[in-house]
Amino acid sequence: MTGTNKIPFLDLASVHAELEEELVEVFRNALRSAAFIGGPAVEQFEHEFAEFCDTRFCVGVGSGTDALRFALMAAGVGLDDAVVTVPNTFIATAEAISQCGALPRFVDVDERTYNMDAGRLADYLADGCVRNDRNGKLVDRQTGRGVKAIVPVHLYGQMADMDPILELAEKYDLLVIEDGCQAHGAEYSARRDNCWKKAGSMGRAAAFSFYPGKNLGACGEAGAVTTNDAELAQKVRVLRDHGQARKYYHEMEGYNGRLDSIQAGILRIKLRHLAAWNEKRRECASRYQELLGSVQEGIVLPYAPSWAKAVYHLYVVRVQNRDQLQKHLGDAGIGTGIHYPIPLHLQKAYRNLGYRKGDFPVSEGAAAEALSLPMYPGLGYVQQERIVRQVLDFVCGETSARTSSASSVRLTTLAVQGG
Repeated sequence: MTGTNKIPFLDLASVHAELEEELVEVFRNALRSAAFIGGPAVEQFEHEFAEFCDTRFCVGVGSGTDALRFALMAAGVGLDDAVVTVPNTFIATAEAISQCGALPRFVDVDERTYNMDAGRLADYLADGCVRNDRNGKLVDRQTGRGVKAIVPVHLYGQMADMDPILELAEKYDLLVIEDGCQAHGAEYSARRDNCWKKAGSMGRAAAFSFYPGKNLGACGEAGAVTTNDAELAQKVRVLRDHGQARKYYHEMEGYNGRLDSIQAGILRIKLRHLAAWNEKRRECASRYQELLGSVQEGIVLPYAPSWAKAVYHLYVVRVQNRDQLQKHLGDAGIGTGIHYPIPLHLQKAYRNLGYRKGDFPVSEGAAAEALSLPMYPGLGYVQQERIVRQVLDFVCGETSARTSSASSVRLTTLAVQGG
């Protein structure tokens, strides 16, 4: 398979080629002004991203991990606290909790969305915790830690079912900090408020990553905290800059977690295109669903609930022989990804938490069977046709030729209709 015939899992080069002159101009401006850290470029991006997320404030930081850690700390999470999240996510979610001095406690995910299961969260809060007799605060039975916050992860570009999560948080007096690192521009139909809300606007605060492969990616590391809480935003600003509100006057021990101006300038340019890029991702996901929808068994496609508008950071399918399918596609010159092969409760780094295999069966099942197919705004229908044919060849075996033929007809129809 020649390089020209390969379909990458992610194509960043073509996006940067289209925007190259604008991106290079950002660098030139930084050189001429010598404004490399903070300054107008960062402030302008913070304003624009806050507006995009429908929040009052945005604070740019050095990475998505910084964003979640600082958001938790600014909200008051610290030593002797426990924070509830999910094991089916990147380790940065749990790292941010641990690095606050708190302890991650896990609940399993929903079988269809792979996001936090509100029913299992309710079970944990009711049965896995007890009220402190003195102050009425919730305490984790196993560890004795006071439960302080919930971190739902908006995985793969789809928001968690936030209404019941927020209701539970109110019932038990818990903070909600969203992990929106894969969900830039995703939306949720808030039944309680009868309106659509953006990722990053529903909790006390939210964390975003701008790692290069994200829907909105920098050309390096970058992140941001969004919030409607002015006090929390100011605390994050102090935390990111060595604990100083003004130079050399340190209110607390902070971190070096600032967003540099070059990355902020790059993000400003890309942010103008994000809505259109997200729409192209939705179109690609729709084509995948159409082409693979005839398969009755052997593959599970992403679930699209009526209350969510996903932005498809990843397009993840499930098959029993995942590793073999990945090899089959790789041999055909098609790149894929695996997110995440070992759930956090089984990682060596978290053996001290005391979890065992079988504790979170949905997360464990997804870890063994989930495969991410190519997904990016420039993915063409001809490329998708080829990807689907190879998937069908593997999943359907001898019936793949007939199914592929039918899929090709559907694809041609989509193309004629402008799909």
